[in-house]
Amino acid sequence: MSATRRAVLGAALAMPFIRVAQAQTTVEWVAGSLGGGWYTMAAGVSALVRDENSDLQIRVVPGGGLANSTRVNNATSMMGWGIDAFAAAAARGEDPYSAKHERLKSLGTGYSPTEHNFLRATSASGPSDMRGILTQRGLRIGAPQRSSTDEMTLRRILRFLDTSPEKINAEGGRYLMGSYNDIASAYADGQVDCLYVALAKPAAILTEISQGRRTSQLVAFPQDIRTHLETTYAYSQGVLPAGTYPQLQTADVPVTTMDTVIMVHDTLPDDIAYRVTRTLIRNKGPRLVTIHPSMGAWDPAAAWRYAGLPLHPGAARAFREAGVMPAA
Repeated sequence: MSATRRAVLGAALAMPFIRVAQAQTTVEWVAGSLGGGWYTMAAGVSALVRDENSDLQIRVVPGGGLANSTRVNNATSMMGWGIDAFAAAAARGEDPYSAKHERLKSLGTGYSPTEHNFLRATSASGPSDMRGILTQRGLRIGAPQRSSTDEMTLRRILRFLDTSPEKINAEGGRYLMGSYNDIASAYADGQVDCLYVALAKPAAILTEISQGRRTSQLVAFPQDIRTHLETTYAYSQGVLPAGTYPQLQTADVPVTTMDTVIMVHDTLPDDIAYRVTRTLIRNKGPRLVTIHPSMGAWDPAAAWRYAGLPLHPGAARAFREAGVMPAA
């Protein structure tokens, strides 16, 4: 066999491996803290996308709602969960962001309506209402890490009440930040008496706490705080229906809410954005519920209408093919 023929046959034998290697695409998705709903949902969607697109791998990494916008804008991660109001603020370069995030696009919103939950141990001394609890001396409270929208929202509430994490610590209290698992453990161990977390219902850590030894109660958000967050920062208002967490509430609990958007960098290939969105549309309803119950409310006909970020062209193609978005 000639050297030329051996080279040709060798190349032919190698080509299938090369095609497979070249066809395998990995995209990083920045989610939320380990133990939180965002991480669980991103991992579930990643598996779903892989089931229907064997050449597409989504690698999920921990993140936080506040920092994710910058991470995606800088292409550190090509995809990420975001909060509707915060993603829009990032695009405009408004508080808490110092510069316009002009590389962000979206695959739509409504993927997981999220409630803000304020939990108090009933054995703790002092007031039982939100305003009284947050302004008392000696308050011991846990919140997620600084890069999260939960913690940023808590700071905004504290500012509205003329207090702060620094003031809490200076007056002998404790303002503890950590992962959801860390602060849940601190609460269960009695290191803090209150928790502030933004998690879609049913939140695993709240369910676990409700089954623990420490009797706890969800605290209602006063109307003036909910109105302030809505008019100043574009949050929404909602209610945790009675029975959502039977051991933590005896009636409806008024809360502040927000919604989840999938952010992508504007250089994410159209085909990848299209296939991810198409997979979500095909599996809306019961299949998404198996990933997380909050995803059952996702409606493709409403998802594409989010105006906080430009819709990625690949996502627009998927929504149009599904018949839920008008032709261009």
